[in-house]
Amino acid sequence: MNKNEIEIIGDDHIATSVKTPLRENAFDQTNDEKIEKIQYHFTKIMEALGLDLTDKSLSGTPYRFAKMYVKELFYGLDPRNRPKISTFPNLYGYKRILIEQDITIDSCCEHHFLPITGHAHVGYIPKHNVIGLSKINRLVDYYAHRPQVQERLCLQILKDLQHMLDTDDVIVVVQAKHLCVSSRGIKDKDSSTTTIEYGGVFNDENIRGEFFDLLKNKS
Repeated sequence: MNKNEIEIIGDDHIATSVKTPLRENAFDQTNDEKIEKIQYHFTKIMEALGLDLTDKSLSGTPYRFAKMYVKELFYGLDPRNRPKISTFPNLYGYKRILIEQDITIDSCCEHHFLPITGHAHVGYIPKHNVIGLSKINRLVDYYAHRPQVQERLCLQILKDLQHMLDTDDVIVVVQAKHLCVSSRGIKDKDSSTTTIEYGGVFNDENIRGEFFDLLKNKS
């Protein structure tokens, strides 16, 4: 792939699959081994930029950077870190829309490794099962903490919730700002991106409209 093709793919925001692209041996190394390797290579990047790593302010940066990548920013890559989520019988017989909104999105663009920040709004209509409200937030946070494309993030949250709740009646909206748009390229500081995925009864325009009306009238 030449440099022009690389630039086009990054700017066109292309996603290749619903699953995050991972090598088969992605988890053969321990976290400590990954941190050590990333620390070494980030040292080389800083040196290539001309930075003096003997300076006290910079000397610990490669380790801090590596630890942050493995244990914080991208902890969602490891399926062992997926939050333990249980569902419960819908004993109330609740059959209307349940919405968890303004869930913080703190993610990273897989094309430039720059932040994606914003909010997710998740709704579902229970059938036999319900889920603890905070568990929705935890699931969103888990999928956000990996190199992402916003369209894929929306789909991953949707499909996981549909599987857990045993219903297609789920809708996910993500509204976010991308630093790869605001800090490079076009450098548009004010634009944002909205993605929507849904299934089941939310294919009905009226039910989908009810969901969006509730978001607008949250006060």
